[in-house]
Amino acid sequence: MTNSSPVEGAKAEAVPVLDGGEPAEKPLIQLEGFLPHRLNVLSSLVSQALTQVYAQYGIGIPEWRVLVSLGQFGQMTGKAIGARTHMHKTKVSRAVAQLETRKFVTRKANRADLREAFLSLSPAGRAVYAELAPRAREFTEKLSEVVTAADRVAFDRAVALLTKRSAELVAKGER
Repeated sequence: MTNSSPVEGAKAEAVPVLDGGEPAEKPLIQLEGFLPHRLNVLSSLVSQALTQVYAQYGIGIPEWRVLVSLGQFGQMTGKAIGARTHMHKTKVSRAVAQLETRKFVTRKANRADLREAFLSLSPAGRAVYAELAPRAREFTEKLSEVVTAADRVAFDRAVALLTKRSAELVAKGER
């Protein structure tokens, strides 16, 4: 993929103008066509739209990710949730605290390592998950209905490749 494909419906390319009214040099990166920016915008918009599914419960994006992780995998540690969702440990900790306050999550000490706890959905949390999961699937269908079946296959393949490559680049930077 290149970073030159414009977003459909985007405004025409603006040429920066210097204070004297002269056109500046063409920018080295045009944000609207820069793949990391485009992916970030898409992620942000999808997350914001998805909040309509769970906002009635007073939870935000991090709490949603924790709730769904525990709904999908059952008992997990905060560290495991962070690794699976790519959220920083402090964000996971705050989300867990919020969900505990709302009585959606329970915590059980890990006897082998008292620094961590095993988290799971409470009965109230399981009920919320059971109610919201089908609505989240409906949201996904509504979101993706604008993409043809063939394009969905290509999109899924591209996302998998970009995810794998990004993970490789992160790992390479950690060496």
